[in-house]
Formats: sequence, structure tokens, C-alpha cells
Amino acid sequence: MRGKNHEAERDASQFNFMTKLSTTLKKEFFELLPPTIFFFVALHIVAFIRVLMLKETGISPLSTMSIAVAALILGKAVLIADLLPMINRFPNKPLIYNVAWKTLIYLLMATLIHYLERLIDFWRQTGSFVAGNKELLAKIIWPHFWAIQIILLVLIAMYCTMHELVRVIGREKVLRIFFGPMPAPEV
Repeated sequence: MRGKNHEAERDASQFNFMTKLSTTLKKEFFELLPPTIFFFVALHIVAFIRVLMLKETGISPLSTMSIAVAALILGKAVLIADLLPMINRFPNKPLIYNVAWKTLIYLLMATLIHYLERLIDFWRQTGSFVAGNKELLAKIIWPHFWAIQIILLVLIAMYCTMHELVRVIGREKVLRIFFGPMPAPEV
């Protein structure tokens, strides 16, 4: 009799673990969706502009798959960054403080990623990190680089503004403001 109780307890424990795991995964998935979708669209805008700027230069644009992977990485990076205590440095100040702070941090990350993207291409061509960096610095079209950075600045500032508004106002209220009354959840 004792063996059956032990098995039942173990089964219940495994069921509770699986329920908690699926709940956690579902919660993380839905938290990951907004920044990932935003960056997926934003990176496609950047890629489209880059194609227009690089037309007839022989440089190939990024594929939708690589943009999707980058959007997933950026979406997860935003979620991880939001967990850091330093990211919400100004909780009792007007929203512009957190928006400006987060925009600066995310823009620095985006600038680093943007530079590394170009560096990896030159590193492959030259076979050396140092030689690739020298080649990149010699051949980069700085007006194009800064044009992309300006676009990223605007897009990241938009994201941070909306993210902070949702944090303060609440998700449900923002959805109601943008899309009207939502249907009552089924019980």
C-alpha cells in the first residue's frame, strides 16, 4: 500500500512540475512576442533601407531568416535586460528618464551588433580579426552606417516609449485604448 502512495505522490509531483513548466514557458513566450515582433518588423525596415543604400554595390542583404533570428535574440535580450536592476534606474521619475536611459542602453547594444555584423563579414574575407577590423574601418561607408544608426535610434526610442507606457498604464488598458473594448475573458 505504501508503494502505491509513494508512486501517486511522485506522479502528482511530476504533474505539478510539468504544469509549472508549461505555465512558465507559456508566460515567457507571450512576454517574448511583443519585442520580437517589434524587432522583426524594425529589422526588416532597416534591411530594406540597407538594400536601397547598397544597390549596385555588390553587398548582399540579410535574409528574412537571419532577420528572424536577430529579432529573437534582441527580443530575449530586452527581456533579460529588463530583469537587471540597473535598467529601471528611474522608477519614481517621469517616464522620459527611463525611456532615454533604456534607449541609450539598447542603442549601444544595437550599435555594437551592427558593427560586429559588418566585422564578421570582413573577418571571413581576411581570415584575421585584426585585419578584418582594419579592412572594415577602411571600407565602411560611414554615412550609411550612421543612417542605419539613426533609424535604429528612432525605432528603439519608439519601442522604449511604448514599453514604458504599457508598464505604467497596464497592458489591458493600452489594448483598450488602441483597439477598443476587448471581449470578456471566458472562465
